[in-house]
Amino acid sequence: QVQLVESGGGLVQAGGSLRLSCAASGRTSFSTYAMGWFRQAPGKEREFVAAISRSGGSTFYAESVKDRFTISRDNAKNTVWLQMNSLKFEDTAVYYCAADRTYSLGYYISDHEYSYWGQGTQVTVSS
Repeated sequence: QVQLVESGGGLVQAGGSLRLSCAASGRTSFSTYAMGWFRQAPGKEREFVAAISRSGGSTFYAESVKDRFTISRDNAKNTVWLQMNSLKFEDTAVYYCAADRTYSLGYYISDHEYSYWGQGTQVTVSS
């Protein structure tokens, strides 16, 4: 099992940047987990943001964040990051880190494919 803890959320003005971190702990070989970021705004369903493969060699983004957000990982540090630039008001949400142990070399974009979730970190973008 793996435990995930997100950090780095906060209040930022539109156009600003934030870097979210997700630290994994527990009985984990972090490099065997595909990782993803999701978000949920008030009154809306949880939505996919970004995903990264076990090695970090493959990534995928939601169209709404493509070219603004970057997902990365360091398997030696058991950590995945989400660099968020050019933030918009509509990026306001609770952001969740997710993990799933896999033999696949790819990534997952559906929340149903992830077994482990963090508690979330609030990102608020003021307009």
